[in-house]
Amino acid sequence: MKQTPHTRNNGHLMKWFSLFALLIMSLPNAEQVNAGTSNHPKLVMTQTDVQKIHQQLGNVPLFDASLAAAKLEVDAEMALGINTPKPLDYSGGFTHERHKKNYATAQKAGALYQILGEKKYAVYVRDMLLQYASFYSDLPLHPKTRSYARGKIFWQCLNDANWLVFMSQAYDAIYNSLTSAEREILETKLFRPFADHISVANPQFFNRIHNHSTWATAAVGMIGLVMGDDELIQRALYGLHTDNFSDAMDDDGGFIRTQGQEAGFFANLDSAFSPDGYYTEGPYYQRYAMYPFLVFAQSLSNANYNEQAFDRNQGVLLKAVETLVQLSDHDGEFFPLNDAQKGMSLLANELVTAVGIAYQSGQDLRLLGIAKMQQRVLLDGAGFATAAAIAAKKSQPFKRSSIALTDGSSGTEGGLAILRDKNESLALVFKYTAQGLSHGHYDKLSFSLYERGNEILQDYGMARFVNIGQKGGGNYLPENTTWAKQSVAHNTLVVNERSHFQGVYEIGNQHHSELSFFNSDGATAQVVSAQDRNAYPESPMKRTMALLELPGAQTPVVLDILEVQSSAQHQYDLPFHYLGQMIDTNFNSLPAYPLESLGKDHGYQHLYLEARGRPNSANTKFTWLNSGRIFTLTSVTQTEDELLIARLGANDPQFNLRRDPSFIIRRKASGDTLFVNIIEPHGSYNAINELATNAVSSIENVQVLMHTQKYLAIGIAMRDGQYANFYLSQDNSSEATHQLQIDEKIVEWSGPFHFSQVTQP
Repeated sequence: MKQTPHTRNNGHLMKWFSLFALLIMSLPNAEQVNAGTSNHPKLVMTQTDVQKIHQQLGNVPLFDASLAAAKLEVDAEMALGINTPKPLDYSGGFTHERHKKNYATAQKAGALYQILGEKKYAVYVRDMLLQYASFYSDLPLHPKTRSYARGKIFWQCLNDANWLVFMSQAYDAIYNSLTSAEREILETKLFRPFADHISVANPQFFNRIHNHSTWATAAVGMIGLVMGDDELIQRALYGLHTDNFSDAMDDDGGFIRTQGQEAGFFANLDSAFSPDGYYTEGPYYQRYAMYPFLVFAQSLSNANYNEQAFDRNQGVLLKAVETLVQLSDHDGEFFPLNDAQKGMSLLANELVTAVGIAYQSGQDLRLLGIAKMQQRVLLDGAGFATAAAIAAKKSQPFKRSSIALTDGSSGTEGGLAILRDKNESLALVFKYTAQGLSHGHYDKLSFSLYERGNEILQDYGMARFVNIGQKGGGNYLPENTTWAKQSVAHNTLVVNERSHFQGVYEIGNQHHSELSFFNSDGATAQVVSAQDRNAYPESPMKRTMALLELPGAQTPVVLDILEVQSSAQHQYDLPFHYLGQMIDTNFNSLPAYPLESLGKDHGYQHLYLEARGRPNSANTKFTWLNSGRIFTLTSVTQTEDELLIARLGANDPQFNLRRDPSFIIRRKASGDTLFVNIIEPHGSYNAINELATNAVSSIENVQVLMHTQKYLAIGIAMRDGQYANFYLSQDNSSEATHQLQIDEKIVEWSGPFHFSQVTQP
């Protein structure tokens, strides 16, 4: 084995040499493959998979290309030698990234050994694992103390669990190439102590309903399958059976198992997903958790263990893969709900795994279209099956559609709706979910808007620079709590400058919003409506959002209706976090100098007030340019309303926040109130030709025709003389019939809403 300077300087190197020498001396026939071990590999790759791959190697282009890329990467790492440095760093630091690279490379090297049959890959994995085994037992807790559950190789047990999930696959792949003595050392000095540390030694980490526990249970279960250790497998599936738990949350905001509460892999599978495959923490963490969920489920299936995870809850794991695709925009990037880093997409390694395993298990040809976009597959049976089907020209495009997803294990804790136009150009994301565990934000009835992959009205996502050590060790920054989670950071109502549930997790976690109705069948109108009575108990709110085809408009528009009930007077703020450059308004505003923050807490302390104005008419218009497209927000406003132009960045000494703009409609001293807004894409700007097209809104005005306890009617007049009306009933039944008289005109319909294009107002 080639040794690098880093390796030679490891304090544990001499111990490893002594251990390896003992192995050689005690086993003259060290390369003999032990009898009785022929059932390996058996996790995500099986002997049958290997045989199929060998028969077609060189004939399946996508698999062959993925294999060549992996070989190039692993060979380069092998040439550098094995380096297992003393753990020192947070995420993004040298030792952290080195150990991550080790487990990823070892997993690929194991696959290469099975597919290519070259012993050098097995030797590489063996030597790396023996090097870890030489010092793991004596390794103290990681020196960084920030985590509620400290690992040994990494600063948190979560990353240790990542390591074991990947190293389990590497060990499984080379198992038959090892002697019994080598396996004995690895299992007693490394794998069993490792599994015990992330479970028995850290029950607050292991016995949770959270993506952390999913990784932990998958890690313990997978190494248990390789080792044939049924106790570890049962521990993984059902959690630690102990009563030494309190009723409190841990410091990361997740549930700790209490006496009588279920825990383990199956508890996470049963609790975290809704029947529609929506993961309560949101798509960013659903993407992250899908890897351990699927590889452990696949391992249980391949090993013919007596529990079949794919069959639980009507096959929710496979459904969850389809749901994840639906939770991405036109370009395949996931909607950044709750804690989420923008830019995470269907190209992520976890999604390559998810698509491959889901295709092999469910034969959904639409997933092949996603695999073609990803341009790589797994080096196992699932990846080979996916690549072979693509080579056989079986793939079909995956068309995203309007969809309403439930939240909660029983599908009764609110949900999320996505309204898309027929061309998949516009995507309106409307959030009325449960809290989302520790990664949830305080943003009931919030929305975001996308056009062909561009954020038009944004959800901020999370305040974190993942694996960038200079930014808080790559971990969550203080501003994630003080800004990103707060209600004002989202496109939703804020009452009296206080976040929903006062920004208190224990309160928010008890409640969820409720879907009133969802209808995406209309040719000219798709509508979703939801209500929330708990974010502000004194001011229950209902929001109805519609994607409408207006007469004379080139593209669909978004109608946003927000109704608030209150017997007392409050200040209401409705922010719109637009991205791009403000172009025009129809109101006068006064610059606010010197710049001061908009408030003291609940996120307001991070907003600079740049300008303040008042409406000049019954309709306020705000126009901005984004990625060559022009948008206008038309709002029904009152004379007393304040119009605030703000920008993020106040009280941010480390420059952890983006300097994004906001437009806020503020209404003071109001009880019951109504906000009506239309977001309209209507023009474009060509920077090469320096030409603006349709730069002026096509909407002449919007007015409230009727607003009673039972009905609401909105009239929309277009600049070309055409009109449209939208009617909303408080009765959400699809069978209820309605009759309204407005200005001596009778309107009749059935169902909770009605949209009509009329010749005159």
